[in-house]
Amino acid sequence: MTEHVWSYKSTAGHLAGTDLTGYKVEAVDGSIGKVDKHSDEAGDAYLVVDTGVWIFGKEVLLPAGAVVRIDVDEQKVYVDRTKEQIKDAPEFVREKHLHDPEYRQDLGSYYGMGGPFGGPVV
Repeated sequence: MTEHVWSYKSTAGHLAGTDLTGYKVEAVDGSIGKVDKHSDEAGDAYLVVDTGVWIFGKEVLLPAGAVVRIDVDEQKVYVDRTKEQIKDAPEFVREKHLHDPEYRQDLGSYYGMGGPFGGPVV
């Protein structure tokens, strides 16, 4: 069964209601920044990552489906993407995220997770 791109993987260890703000974000090849904002909302779970000076303070939106593990004790979120993939991601635009379904579909496609339900983009 394919998990929804905007939902945490069942194996990530995320407990709804856990505040991830300030957690460090670890890409497969090193630290990428910190969680600035996140959502646990069913079907709309994501992280907004502040990449800090690494890529000039850009904020990127990561669908929760990119999260592979959350370490509450270490306050780290591990994602299955490289720093380069995250750096090259479309910049987070709050207004588009809230009001433009195509923007969300484009983000899902960028991260290789297909369309709005984790399937292929049609």
